[in-house]
Amino acid sequence: MRLGDLLGMSISSLFKRKVRTILTVLGVIIGTTSIVVMMSLGIGMKSAMLADVENYGSLTAINVMEPGRWGGSDDSDSKKEELHLDDALIDTISHMEHVVAVDGMIECSAILKCKGYMTWGQIRGVTTAWMERQKIPLAAGSYPTSPDELRFIYGNTVLQDFSNERTGKSYWETQELPPIDYMKDSMFVLLDTDRYYSAGQEDENGQIVPMPKKHVVEAAGVVEGSIDEWNQYSYFIFCNIDALKTALQREFKGRTIPGQPTRKNGKPYKEFFYNSLVVSCDTMENVSVVQQQINDMGYQTDANAQWIEQEMQSMNIIQAVLGGIGAVSLFVAAIGITNTMMMSIYERTKEIGIMKVIGCRIRDIQALFLIEAGYIGLIGGALGVGLSYAMSVVINKLVSGSEMLGMGESSISVIPVWLALLSVVFAILIAMLAGFFPSLRAMKLSPLAAIRAE
Repeated sequence: MRLGDLLGMSISSLFKRKVRTILTVLGVIIGTTSIVVMMSLGIGMKSAMLADVENYGSLTAINVMEPGRWGGSDDSDSKKEELHLDDALIDTISHMEHVVAVDGMIECSAILKCKGYMTWGQIRGVTTAWMERQKIPLAAGSYPTSPDELRFIYGNTVLQDFSNERTGKSYWETQELPPIDYMKDSMFVLLDTDRYYSAGQEDENGQIVPMPKKHVVEAAGVVEGSIDEWNQYSYFIFCNIDALKTALQREFKGRTIPGQPTRKNGKPYKEFFYNSLVVSCDTMENVSVVQQQINDMGYQTDANAQWIEQEMQSMNIIQAVLGGIGAVSLFVAAIGITNTMMMSIYERTKEIGIMKVIGCRIRDIQALFLIEAGYIGLIGGALGVGLSYAMSVVINKLVSGSEMLGMGESSISVIPVWLALLSVVFAILIAMLAGFFPSLRAMKLSPLAAIRAE
């Protein structure tokens, strides 16, 4: 028999028993929908987790610190003194395989004052190249590029930390933001915070501590986002690293700059060291390799990819469990398909016998029943995927913008194209597998016994 004849006869046989076929297809629809929706929940949770991590740091970045910076280091003091973050280390790491770029960072605290409001801010000196690679979104202004002029990029949530100098109240008590426009108002910055809090008091030598110098710093830009949007840039104040170096060296001339290492005798180094390095790798998969190489050099490292892999393993287990729960429904539907095919063979015994007597090949008879089962899987799988998309939309609308499961604005149900296609193929294969054993019975029927059957 030709393939076209087999396809036509199969679909015709299904429509002769409409109610039974509809009920069997319904089982496949339920099974397919269960699998797709369950898998989509796992995919959605993984996607939301990755998106959330990317908001707080790159998945391909490694933070490098001096040994003992975070505790837990067994290195001797002499060895620690030799291991600093300098340009020579940046050059060494830059030549490692899988490393795309290495950027040094300098951090310091400062007191900011404007229009009767003040705050304690965390200043990060970074390279312009780093800001461009990070593509820090700006609501206003541009990246500071001049190494001679100190200008700030303010995180979008910094403004809520300003408090009224007279009342001491901030946004958290009043729910009112200070009337400060970064791009227009003059910001007074005090880099020596220790002197500010001890000004007017006697130091260890009996000298009165003077008030530190106020620097007028213009704004270069403001990070995009509302006052309540949190991301890896919202907490900090960024500036050009060379400009910050120059300002700190002038401010603390002859004294130890806060955050800079000192020698055993307590004296500062002549060189300027970085507080941390950010190593950018080509892919997340290679982060652990580069991280281990840096650890072997004696430095401490931290990377989001380090714990993301563990979280992904847990998510994969959850996704497998969810998929297994959905698969149970499809296997129950497979039992229904087997029952339908067996009943079809009993009802069409004489028809099978006639087909054998007139010379129809046994393989064609088997193919006839397998194609019927495949049709059930195809129709049920396609309708099940369509129903899954509808349910996914409803689920996402129910949890959108809420704190449910901590998803926020992320979609909790995500159905990629590959999942939809794979689900239809899987439904067809399961249906044909369910129809395989009944088709064997059809092949083994005796032609004469089949013809005599009532």
